[in-house]
Amino acid sequence: MHNTIVSLCVLAVAALAAPPKQDEPIPILASSLDGPNPDGSYSYSYQTGNGIQAQEQGQLAKISPTEDAIRVQGSFGYSDPDGQSIGIGYIADENGFQPKGDHLPTPPPVPAGILRALEYIAKHPEEDNLRK
Repeated sequence: MHNTIVSLCVLAVAALAAPPKQDEPIPILASSLDGPNPDGSYSYSYQTGNGIQAQEQGQLAKISPTEDAIRVQGSFGYSDPDGQSIGIGYIADENGFQPKGDHLPTPPPVPAGILRALEYIAKHPEEDNLRK
């Protein structure tokens, strides 16, 4: 009996969480694409009838004498199920993907004691050399 109740609850939650079926296709209101170009650069953007929009630009960059990397910047936005506008801007490069958005969680501040320790270490590099 207990397994049946749990199974029914799981099915009910899954049914509520499933997105509604879409009978009509969502139109693309605007779309552009430039590239890829011979120099490795590109850009694109689009906007849909349900409020989704995105844009991105990328270019090839020499990060060392023997290594190239693509550097990208862009943004996208949409409305969440509650109707709140969500927007994310980002950079992606040799340092990884770096998103920014008001709704994204932020790390807690570094404790003051740790900051003081880091400042002390930066001011006293000679002590690091003694250990080697």
